[in-house]
Parts: sequence; structure tokens; C-alpha cells
Amino acid sequence: MALGDAVGLVAAEAVIATEPIPPFANSAVDGFGVRQVDVNDAPNGGLGTELVVLGEVAAGHVSSIVVGPGEAVRIMTGATIPAGVDAIVMVEDTEILSDSTSQSSDLPSDGLVRERVRITRPDAAGTHIRPEGDDLMPGDVVLERGTVLTPAHVGLLSTVGQIHVTVVRRPVVGVISTGDELVQPSTIPGPGQIRDSNRPQLLAAVAAAGCIPKDLGCAPDDAEAIEAALRAGVADCDAVLTSGGVSMGDHDLVKVVLDQIGDMRWMQVAIKPAKPFAFGLINDIPVFGLPGNPVSSLVSFELFARPGLRVLGGHVITHRRRFQAIAAQDFRRRSDGKTHFVRASLETGPGGELLAAPTAGQGSHQLSGLASAEALVVLADGDGALAGDPIQLMLLG
Repeated sequence: MALGDAVGLVAAEAVIATEPIPPFANSAVDGFGVRQVDVNDAPNGGLGTELVVLGEVAAGHVSSIVVGPGEAVRIMTGATIPAGVDAIVMVEDTEILSDSTSQSSDLPSDGLVRERVRITRPDAAGTHIRPEGDDLMPGDVVLERGTVLTPAHVGLLSTVGQIHVTVVRRPVVGVISTGDELVQPSTIPGPGQIRDSNRPQLLAAVAAAGCIPKDLGCAPDDAEAIEAALRAGVADCDAVLTSGGVSMGDHDLVKVVLDQIGDMRWMQVAIKPAKPFAFGLINDIPVFGLPGNPVSSLVSFELFARPGLRVLGGHVITHRRRFQAIAAQDFRRRSDGKTHFVRASLETGPGGELLAAPTAGQGSHQLSGLASAEALVVLADGDGALAGDPIQLMLLG
């Protein structure tokens, strides 16, 4: 794939440097190339030392100048280091002199260059030289297999002449929502109907996970329609997500159909929200059966489907990062044998600590609470946490 199109994808092969980077020693600053013995090793740490300026070296050019005792060369950032130079004095630590301002009458000169430079800070000659191969040497690993490419990797690979990169392709993931009660978001719901939010949010979540979403539509509570949507999905996709119809009710037809055409496992997971969950294969294509309540559907995606899809995309880090934080408010709950995932907002405390507070609306149907959340606070079974207690949270971004 063209390098510029590969950001966010996973490298399928390592890239090895074949040349030194930078390819030649060059100046890290604008200033004057000098011999360190003429400056830092001079009396007063070189303060007041005057040097004859032999010429100038600009970036992109190579100079034949050889700097000897009592001499210097003006040099620009990125320019090749001339012979004889082993240190750079930044231009800020110098003063350009004319004959009338010079305090020295016996400086070496070739009779052609009359400009002189005076050192205005003791021990001014710093290294300020980027050695050849300072970043990479031949044989160094430029990009590890499994690395997620960032804009910085694009820059790094460009420096070694790598304009294409081999990556794991983005998985195509189909999304189906089910239910007689669902209508399109653009439709005004009739009696007993609601707008379908699961499919749009799961398609967006699939894209955010680095996959290619494929809208497989909304199927009614009809076994033949659900089977047709599933078979179309596994024919064209690398994975399929369904929402709704996987619980224990008489109208949970997704469960019935998946049992008939797939190799499925059904679970009642000891978490809240997102207790019902299914996973299995249809024609070797993974199918994730998510619950129908909108918050449960997205939380279930985060905990179970997203890590699986990240594996398909070649990612090594598959789960959201978890951090320790401090409860800014009480996170109370009742013991019910489940782990609770509480939607929470975050802020930084006066001492720099990470603080978490529950959002309004914690019901499995209340998307407003999830939409305003930046993290899920993980509460083990028990009474919860009080304000000031340490808590664990899972970032949602």
C-alpha cells in the first residue's frame, strides 16, 4: 500500500534500514563550525576569542573548506560538517566583527576573507553535530512487524526511501440490527416503534476500530429475513455483528437462526450492562451476537467484539487501555454477582490525579449517559466505591 494511505493499519512485515540516517554528519543549529581546542580549551573558556571566518556552508551543499587553527566557518542547520570542524558555536553566542571592532591583529587570514567572529559566551562550543547514522544504521529495524502506522512512521519510512509498506488489510465487518419495532433514523416512529440506533452506532464503532463497515440492513423478527441477512453477510464480510434477538425470549429469533446455520455459543455474561452475548462461526466467518439495548450493544462491542476485530486486523494491542483513577463521587451498587461497567466522565484533580464521576443516565437504554462518557469504571461485585477511593477505568478513546 502507498505509505500515505497506510496510517492506522498494521505492518505485516518488518522494515530494515539499508543505509545510515542521517547519511552524513551535519549541523544541528545555525552557527559557526570551529575546532573545540580554539574555543572551549582557550583561556576564559573561549570568551572573547576571535576567529577568522573562511566562508559559509549551506544545507544541501558540500564545502571544500578545511578549518585550521584560529579559523571558523559559518554553517547552517543540516549542512555537511567541513573538514577540521569538531564543534559548533550557536550563532546566538557569537558577534560578527569588522576590522575596526576586532581586538586582535595577528589572526590567521588568507588575505581574502576579512570577516571575523567573536565568542560571547564561555564554553560556547557544543557538540551540536549530528553524526552519520545518529538515528539509524544499516541493519537497524525501522518498523517492527505488528506496528500500527502513525504519521511519524510515515516520516520515518520516507527517510529510508520506503514509499510502500506491506500491511494487514482492514477487515470488512457487516452489521445487522433486528426487531419489528425498529425504523430508519430518518423515519417518524409510529405507535410502538423506535428509531434504529444500534446499527448506526455499531457501523461507526467498526470504523473507529480500524475496520471497513458494511451495512447489512435491519431485519424484522422473521426467521427467513434474518437468515437471508446473515448469509449475505458471511458471503461478503470477514466478520458479522448482530444486535438484538440473542436473549431468552420467545421472539429472540437471531438465536434460533444462528443455532440452525452456525456453530454458536450462547452466554449469560456476569456483567452489567451487556449480559446476553453470543459468538460463533458461519462458514468459518466469526459472528458476534450483541444484545439489543443500545448501551448494552455498544458496551458488549467494546468488551468482546472490538478485541476480536482488532485481532483480525493484525493488532497486537487489542483491548482498551485501563488506568487507575480516584472516584470524584460515590459509585454505589448492590451485590448481584456481576461486574458493573459504569459510564463515567473524567477530569484532572488539583494534584494532577485522574478523577472519575458517573454520568447521568446509567440505564441500558440511556445512550445520553454513554455519549457523554469518556470511560467505563470497572466495579467488582460488592457495594461499589466511595468518593476518594481508588478505582479502575477503561478509556473509551
